[in-house]
Amino acid sequence: MVLRFGIEQMQASLLVQQARRMMSSPTPPDPADLNVDVAAQVEQIANLGFNLIELNTDLTIFFPHCYDLPALERLRRVKERHHLDYTVHLPLWSLEPSTPVQMVREGSVDALVDAVLRLAPLQPEVYVLHATGALAAEFWRMKALEHVRPLVMRLFAAQARISIEQLLRRTGLPSRCVAIETIEFPFELTWGLAEDLDLSVCLDVGHVVAGYTAGVTLLDALERTLPRLTEIHLHDAYRRESPGEAPRIADHLPLGAGDVPLGAVLDRLALAQFAGPIIFELTLEEAQASLQAVRSLRPELVKP
Repeated sequence: MVLRFGIEQMQASLLVQQARRMMSSPTPPDPADLNVDVAAQVEQIANLGFNLIELNTDLTIFFPHCYDLPALERLRRVKERHHLDYTVHLPLWSLEPSTPVQMVREGSVDALVDAVLRLAPLQPEVYVLHATGALAAEFWRMKALEHVRPLVMRLFAAQARISIEQLLRRTGLPSRCVAIETIEFPFELTWGLAEDLDLSVCLDVGHVVAGYTAGVTLLDALERTLPRLTEIHLHDAYRRESPGEAPRIADHLPLGAGDVPLGAVLDRLALAQFAGPIIFELTLEEAQASLQAVRSLRPELVKP
């Protein structure tokens, strides 16, 4: 079988190219009118051979019009012209869907609902969701909470559940169209939300290897999530610990630069006949090099 490899649309190099063109104009645009052409970025990526692209809605923080109706129409035409498949990463910057502060949590749900409804005309395969935000991650790392951390994390998970239920109700999405991602939050609680709400899972390989999810190895996480696995975020990572020193952690590395057991992961996906998107959360150059690493290791799993 052949696995489906893709890449995230939000590439700093492409954003910089567009920004330079805007700033070189004889009449630089007003900051309030700044925008980026997402469809042009997608077309550049497609021309490099990637036909599976994850659209990133966090761009609307700085470019609120980048997914307006004309942009969506251009994205639809690019999709048809290049025979692309889209997935959508729902917004996470500034959002706190698991916060106990109700007004903030409800505003986060509003932003998630808007993103789903806005991009629905593009018929994405799946919507990837961070069920918790930076606040939960901060409490997760806080040493002072060591003895009560499990209780605090369950409180965040309970609020996340409310947010996800509201997201599903307000958008009408089938629950399996939402893939909850393994992020800096306990794996057991993330998995619990997936089971209780019948969600799909996006397994972020690098996050697990870097130890953000705690208490689970990558191969164990893969085995457990396979029945719900809809998407994979693929990048290398490591977590290296020495007595008396803070752990050295890195993620979003090109394949081969960390400790991901790539061969074992690929073999298990092939055995399971996994047909979902595998998205490189890397730069264009790193993604191309990582795809070549996969091809060198398991050529039969990569489209010629």
